[in-house]
Amino acid sequence: MKAVVFAGKGGPELAAVQEIDAPVAQRGEVLVRVRAAALNRADLLQRRGLYPPPPGYREDVPGLEFAGEVAALGAGVTGWKVGDRVMAIASGEAQAEYVIADPFMLLRIPDGMGFVEAAALPEAGITAHDALVTLGGFRSGGTALVHAIGSGVGTLALQIARAMGGTVIGTARSADKIEKARALGLDHAILLGKDDPRFADEVRRITARRGVPVVIDFVGAPYMPENLAALAPQGTVVVVGTLGGPKATVDLGVLMRARGRIVGTVLRPRPLFEKIQATQAFARDVLPLVAAGRVKPVLDRAWPASQVKEAHEQLERNDSFGKVVLEF
Repeated sequence: MKAVVFAGKGGPELAAVQEIDAPVAQRGEVLVRVRAAALNRADLLQRRGLYPPPPGYREDVPGLEFAGEVAALGAGVTGWKVGDRVMAIASGEAQAEYVIADPFMLLRIPDGMGFVEAAALPEAGITAHDALVTLGGFRSGGTALVHAIGSGVGTLALQIARAMGGTVIGTARSADKIEKARALGLDHAILLGKDDPRFADEVRRITARRGVPVVIDFVGAPYMPENLAALAPQGTVVVVGTLGGPKATVDLGVLMRARGRIVGTVLRPRPLFEKIQATQAFARDVLPLVAAGRVKPVLDRAWPASQVKEAHEQLERNDSFGKVVLEF
């Protein structure tokens, strides 16, 4: 089968499509014919040797989410049949023509949704729902501050919060991304300067000095002091990424006075049962919204898998709005 393979550790030029052996479904497993697989920043880190997959997965074959059709069922699998259209997150090796999946991790693709759109949904959608609702405690009618509002996770967190009747304040470093987010329902926008991460005063102004109960942060260290300053009493900062660096200075006095929490999260290294829980919570709360057209994956561009190098270069430029997807 064809798969994306890294020929070493380094730049985008190391990513290319090669022929490798196809997997075979064992007992309790499902073999999926992949039609599209999204590209994530974790794949860029894996290519550089900075984010290896869990044990049992190839370091040179990336891929954290996919959409396709059930191709074969291992012994003992029920609830699915060959030909079913499915999507899911994976621990690795999803950027290939075939991938092995746990049947409880699979999600049924809503009617009318294509494979490319579906491939853009699982990782961003499950991460956004888990961070916003499960970990952040976001409730209907609440307010959330979502950084990197033009990212895949940011665009889904925005839509989920809005579908719950909430208000969203979003930040970005690009006016273009702000305008595109407004089209998705963004209530309040804060355009940040390249070297100026200050946003807490504006958040306080927007919220009549109350602050926000939930902050979804992808940047990390540079934003942490402002995140805490923008936090409402008993609020939660959920750290989903550390694009700006992992080592932050935390004013514990501010945290204590807010009686706040800082929660870190990643999906990939979690035990299988936790990933199943997050997947099923997304299926329960968000998939009906997707089917109704109230929440949708945001696609920036779909590339043929053969142009994976160019797709990596695009994601590294940070000029995409929403997801970048590879088609197989």
